[in-house]
Amino acid sequence: MLIPKVLDNKSKFVIAVAFTLWITFLACSVDVKDGKNGESSKVDIQTPVGGIHVNEEADVHDTGLPPYPGARVKPKAHDGDSKSANVNLSAMGFGIKVVALEYESDDAPAKVLAFYRDKLKKYGDVLECHTNKHGGDQDVDYHGDDSGSKPVSCKGDNHGSVIELKVGTENNQHIVSVEPEGKGTDFAVVMVQIHGKETI
Repeated sequence: MLIPKVLDNKSKFVIAVAFTLWITFLACSVDVKDGKNGESSKVDIQTPVGGIHVNEEADVHDTGLPPYPGARVKPKAHDGDSKSANVNLSAMGFGIKVVALEYESDDAPAKVLAFYRDKLKKYGDVLECHTNKHGGDQDVDYHGDDSGSKPVSCKGDNHGSVIELKVGTENNQHIVSVEPEGKGTDFAVVMVQIHGKETI
C-alpha cells in the first residue's frame, strides 16, 4: 500500500486510543456520515481541546496535484482498508493534514513519473528517491523547531524499484510514489502539512 505510515494500522490505533480518552473525559461532538454502500466514509470528532476529521473519499485536487490522465483510484482492499483519505488532526497547538490517494494506471512508470515530475516543479526542486519497501511507505516526522523547514530528503540506502518524487520541507511536502505493477503502474499522490503553534 502506498499510503503514508501516518495512516497505517498502528497509527490508526494510536489515534483511536487518544480520541477515545478525549471522548471519555471531555464534552465532544461526534458526526459520522455513511458512504455509498453504507460504510462510514466521513467522521468528525470535535472536543474542547482539538478534533479529528477523516474523509475516505479524498479528492486528488486537495493534494495540490492533478489526477494522472486515465488513472483509476484503487478499490478498497479485502480487509476494507481504503486507498484514499483526507485526514485532519488538531490538538493543543499541534496539527497535521494528510491527503493521500492510491491509483493504478495501464501506463508505464516512466510516463507517470514524467507527468508528476513536471507538475511538482511548481512547489520547488523535485527530489527523486528509491526504496525497496513494498508500497513505498512514507515516514513523516514532526519537527516543532526550525528543522521542520529543512528540505525533504531521501531515507535509507536510496536503492530499489519504487521511485518517490518529493518536494517541499519536512513539515510541508508533496510526494508521488511510483511502483511497477505488471505492465502498468501502482502509484500514490500524497500531501502532508504539519503545524506546531497553529492548528490546521
